[in-house]
Amino acid sequence: MKFFIDTANIHEIKEAHELGILDGVTTNPSLMAKENITGYDAIRQHYIDICNIVDGDVSAEVIATDFAGMVKEGEELASLHQNIVVKVPMIKDGVKAIRYFTDHGIRTNCTLIFSPGQALLAAKAGATYVSPFLGRLDDISSDSLRLIDDIRIIYDNYGYDTQILAASIRHPMHIIECAKLGADVATCPLKPILQLLDHPLTDNGLEKFLADYAKGNK
Repeated sequence: MKFFIDTANIHEIKEAHELGILDGVTTNPSLMAKENITGYDAIRQHYIDICNIVDGDVSAEVIATDFAGMVKEGEELASLHQNIVVKVPMIKDGVKAIRYFTDHGIRTNCTLIFSPGQALLAAKAGATYVSPFLGRLDDISSDSLRLIDDIRIIYDNYGYDTQILAASIRHPMHIIECAKLGADVATCPLKPILQLLDHPLTDNGLEKFLADYAKGNK
């Protein structure tokens, strides 16, 4: 499983990169706004700055919701850096745009996936990634992990190359369960990734090892 960090915060991206487990980055307009990054030039420069840190795919989202607008924005974003993957919403014109990008050698991430049917359409159009949103499904009492399982079965049935990028991850068990179900990527904030490090028996064991070492070297 690949680990992407879902943020626009440079310091968090650097911390995940320094940990040695970072494979890519996903962002969206909300995450950019959270870091007070606004305006055409500033946002595009920020994407370049991220790409200069991470040796992996960086999803950059289009704002337009019409076919022509998405194509224009997507081509501009893809030209910024070879690591850019154009993030496109799961709407009718979005599927059309994914097919256009696929035919022109531009990689895509189809976002806001909430059903197996949406994931199937994205794969048919040639999306590089699909992003099912786990947390948002959990918020409405739906089984988000069932969605991951359904998409995995469908893709395996027909040999689709589209990668399942589990998004809207809220806690470390989301990551573990997605790994068990065969998701290709998990994208989440830094906190759930760091929480995978934690276990009380590890802390207790290390404390005992160090105490025993100290006793033997007095």
